[in-house]
Parts: sequence; structure tokens; C-alpha cells
Amino acid sequence: MNPTSLHNSATRGRGRRLAFASAVSALALVGAVGLGFTYSGAQAQLKADSVQTPFGRAPLSFADIVDRVKPAVVSIQVSNGGAKVAANPKSGPGPRGRGQEGIPEVPEDNPFYEFFKRLPPEFRGQQTPPRPTQAQGSGFVISADGYVVTNNHVIDGAQKITVNFDQDTKHEAELIGTDPRTDLALLKIKGGSGNFPHVKFADKQPRVGDWVVAVGNPFGLGGTVTAGIVSALGRDIGSGPYDYMQIDAAVNRGNSGGPTFNLDGEVVGVNTAIYSPSGGNVGIAFAVPAKVATEVVTALKAGGSVSRGWLGVKIQNVDEDTAASLGLPESKGALVSEVTAPGPAAEAGLKSGDAILSVNGQKVADSRDLARQIAGFSPGTKVDVRILRGQKEQSISVKLGTFPSALQLAKAEPATKEEPKTTELDQLGLTLSAGTGPNKDGVLITDVDSASNAAQKGLKSGDVILEIGNVTVKTPDEVANAVKEISKLGRTAVLMRVKSGDQIRLVPVQLKKS
Repeated sequence: MNPTSLHNSATRGRGRRLAFASAVSALALVGAVGLGFTYSGAQAQLKADSVQTPFGRAPLSFADIVDRVKPAVVSIQVSNGGAKVAANPKSGPGPRGRGQEGIPEVPEDNPFYEFFKRLPPEFRGQQTPPRPTQAQGSGFVISADGYVVTNNHVIDGAQKITVNFDQDTKHEAELIGTDPRTDLALLKIKGGSGNFPHVKFADKQPRVGDWVVAVGNPFGLGGTVTAGIVSALGRDIGSGPYDYMQIDAAVNRGNSGGPTFNLDGEVVGVNTAIYSPSGGNVGIAFAVPAKVATEVVTALKAGGSVSRGWLGVKIQNVDEDTAASLGLPESKGALVSEVTAPGPAAEAGLKSGDAILSVNGQKVADSRDLARQIAGFSPGTKVDVRILRGQKEQSISVKLGTFPSALQLAKAEPATKEEPKTTELDQLGLTLSAGTGPNKDGVLITDVDSASNAAQKGLKSGDVILEIGNVTVKTPDEVANAVKEISKLGRTAVLMRVKSGDQIRLVPVQLKKS
């Protein structure tokens, strides 16, 4: 793994301890400022001491707001239990010739007898029961009756969930539902007063540069408040189609699931991940925006899960060369690389090589935009998908399915396994030959000109070409004709469907200038 990576900010493992002197020294050297907010009954209007600047008022201190909001932020402890195992026999030979209690068969008067007897069980060959695993994270109460929001990865696999308030009040909680795609989970406190301090989600998205405050349970310390600003919006962190908010308030392991507040004491994000080469805070953290979290929590509260529309295609972005090969005026849209069967797209007639331009009249910017748009529809919704196929645009009506689980996706197969084709493409800087063995029906790339655009696009010896320009070819003459027709259209690149190992992708390759 690259040393610079994304880390979930939950603290896992049993027996994690911090030296008291080190903790005191760190707290003495680093000043922590923060913001929090609670609602206990009627909503209160919060105002902090501030100073006027040329660009508006800035807070002098967050202390008053922290005093009010901090009670609604909780630490979450999770136990995964421990499986029972059969005890070893108390007498008789053990594994690998070991005797009573797993120690070697030595007489009791042997000077080494006591040594082996006192060894820990794992060194004596004995089977030891698995220890319960524990996790720590953060969360926050969103209603007086005790609904709690946290991260899915904090409570994943939990057998027992305990919610701890800042006043050392503990309550058991039950899991209402999870949404792995956004890494959110909803809990409900068992029993209690029914009048828990709570916060609400913000209706308005913050701007880059706005003050924010993260409150949580880093490293199990609990009740920790840090301040910063919104560093960026719309971040893609490689975790599904949803955008994340980036903040620079200090967030560490154990902050997962904790809230990020604005100056009105409203939750603008749920802390989820950090970007760090070491696993510690480097001032880059990511939070699920309040708008997304609100929609997910509402669905979890209603039914325990989130149902999203599913198209049933594998897609990739349309870059400049792809747009040139398709004849598109700009690099917008999403290119279908595979169609999953059974699935909505397969049933509606979508094919590999189709460029999806819009859904219900709303233009598609890229593959992530398409995924977001489709996920925003309910399963069973009929949508109008505008595509470019060959030289013509057309609309296809698709009845969306339900987004499958990870296991269902893993079992899904491509809708069509088209037979590979054979040809030669000297014009593209490729040396080709008819395939043999597993590739006997395809065109095998035997050599790639290192100075060619094909090499720049990652084509290599051993790759198999399946299609060119969305045209099925079976002979070298058909390939030559396809390239010639593309050139007649004034295009500077051709789109090839290529198989690399078990992966199939669409590769735009520039034509050599004659």
C-alpha cells in the first residue's frame, strides 16, 4: 500500500493505552478550541462573542457554544465478543508429542519441568480462546428519544454497542440500520430519559473558508473539540459516487462518526476519513455532507436500509480522445464498458460502447455524475436515458432496479461475451497477430511502438483487441475498412475495445498523421 493513504478514523484493538505523562504533556502543549451545540426541547439561538472584520464577524471564543453542544456528542464502544473453543485435555499426550497441559513430556523432577509449565499457553501448543475485539468511535444524538448517528465502520460486526455521554453516563444502544455506501449508521439508545440532548443537521451547505468544529473521541480520550475551516467541497476520495467535505480541524483515529459543526451549532458533516501518510492527523479530514447524511438517516429511520436505483452497467469517463473517437463535441458523458446481466440496462437494450449523455434530460458530466443521478431515483422508476450509439443519438427507456449488495455484484456476469476479433493495425503503432489458444478468436498485440499513442494509453504485448469504433470485425480487411471509415469522418482517434487479462476496457488511440 502506498504510504500516503486514507484511513478510517476509528480506534480498534484491545488494550490500547496512552502513557499518562505523555498525554498530559501533549494536552499542555496543544491548545484545543472547539464548537458544539445541543437542543434540549426548544431550539436555542446561539451567539458567540465576536469581532468585526472587513469580511464579517469572527468569533473570539467558541467556549459558550461548546458548553451547550458538547453534551449531545457521544463516545461509542463496540464489542464483537469472542468465540468459545473446546478446552484441551487435562491429561494424555498433546499435539506434537506434548504431554499434560501441552508441555513436553519431561519428568516432574527434571529441572526444566517448572520452566515449561509456567510458559504462556500459546508457547505450550495449547489452543487459546479468541479474545473479544473492541472498537471505539464517535457519534451524536439527533433526537430527544435517543437516535444516534455514527459511521458504519465503527459498529461493523458489533455484538454489543455502548453509548457514553460526556458526563460518564452510559447506555446500551441497538442498531437501526446501516448504509455502507456512505459509511453511515443509525443507532437507538435503549431506555433512558427520553429527553436526551441533541443536535440537528444544517440546512445550508457551508462555503470554503467557513469556520467548522469537530467534536469526538480521538484515541479514546473522549470529549475532544478542535476547530478549523472548510478546506474544500466536492472531494472524490474513491469511496463511491458521493462527494465529501474536506476540513482542516484536527481529526484522528476515534473521531469517526463524530459531528462537524458550523458557528450556528448545526451539524454540517459526519467525520469519516483522514488523509495521512502516517495514520495521524495532518490537517486533511473528510466528512459526509449534511445533505447526504440527512437523506440517509431519514431512510434508515424509516426502513433500516437505503434503496437506490440501479442501472446495471460498468462505466468510465469520456476523455478528450474518447470524445474524438466518438465524434462528441466535448468530453462529457459516461461510456458503457460492460453491461451486467441480468440487469435493467441489459433488459432495456443498452450495449457496451454506448455513450450516456443525459438522464431524464439532465446532462451527464462524467461517470460519477451518472452514478449519483441514478442512485437518486427509487428502484422501479422509469428513466429516459439519452445515448450516442454509432453515429446517432437515441433515447432508451430503462426501468431501474435495486442497487445490489457487494456479494450480488461480485456474482454478476457481463451481459454479453462477444467473440474477440482478428486484425492488424500498423497505423496505430501496433504489431498484431491472430490469437492462439485462449485468444484464438482474438487479435493479439505482440508489440507496441514505444513512441506511439497506444503505448501512452497503456496498451501492451498480450492484450487482445475485441472491437474498433464500435464495429464488429472478423478479418483484417474489415478492420482496415473500419479505420478508413473513421478517418473519412475527420476523426483523429479510434475507440478500441481491449481485453487485458480479465478486464475489458475501452481505449481511445490517436491515429497517426499520414
